[in-house]
Amino acid sequence: MKKTTQLKKMLLEKKTLVVPGAYDTLSAMLIEKAGFKAIQVSGFGLAASYLGKPDVGLLTQTEMITLTKNIANAVDIPVMGDGDTGFGNAINAIRATREFEDTGCAGMNIEDQVFPKKCGHMEGKQIISLEEMVLKIEAVCDARRDPDFVINARTDAISVVGLDEAIKRGKAYAKAGADLIFVEAPKTKEEIKRVVSEIDAPVSINLFDGVKGGKTPLMSIEELRELGVARVSIPVGTVFAVVRGVSNYLEALAKEGIIPDRYDLVIPFEEFKELVGLPKIKELERRYLPKEIYQERYKER
Repeated sequence: MKKTTQLKKMLLEKKTLVVPGAYDTLSAMLIEKAGFKAIQVSGFGLAASYLGKPDVGLLTQTEMITLTKNIANAVDIPVMGDGDTGFGNAINAIRATREFEDTGCAGMNIEDQVFPKKCGHMEGKQIISLEEMVLKIEAVCDARRDPDFVINARTDAISVVGLDEAIKRGKAYAKAGADLIFVEAPKTKEEIKRVVSEIDAPVSINLFDGVKGGKTPLMSIEELRELGVARVSIPVGTVFAVVRGVSNYLEALAKEGIIPDRYDLVIPFEEFKELVGLPKIKELERRYLPKEIYQERYKER
């Protein structure tokens, strides 16, 4: 089954598909290893890891596509790309759709913020008109070559003009052809309940897991499942976790110097080699290099 079809099927089941965010290929591989069924490429995470900048629309389309392709090629589970605003108007969004399809992604986000956008949990957001966004969604739906390529239409209307407008937009975006409606930053459980019950399409909710500062209240996956949420994305947890982990390691290194066997801070080298597939590389060398070269390289006879 195609990855696009896999992802679409899981969303239509409305069983609250949990999708952590990947900020690079290594984090994507760890997400897959942990047993999750799909990945969301985090524009927030890419901006932080690639540029060391906040998520305020600084990544170019070319950068986003290149980094996303690396992630999609590193795992065997469906990956959804972050198309931001489509990097411009509907014409730009058409190209972005084709480019994301070419990366091997199973779908992409497209949002109704004014370009340049901001992280959905930051202040200072603005949104384009309902008419312009509907036409943009129609454009990207027409542009996709695989009908199962998931279009995840995001609205940031709650923070700008309120819940009623967000629901109105969610309905219109679904009618325009979006497969999934991502309503950003609902402030209460009741708002989530309204969004899910009033929009006739699978709904995605975004959570800042384990950290203060997000606009949406942290709820259990089971609570979200009971509300009928089709997908919950947790886009920034991985990048926040790696910042904490690396900071803890560097603090210990600066204070105590080299510390052997601190597996609370680092993983063993053998485990890391397994993670990045070094044993598979050796097996390929054994299979495809001349025997004498392989034996000399590994001192095997």
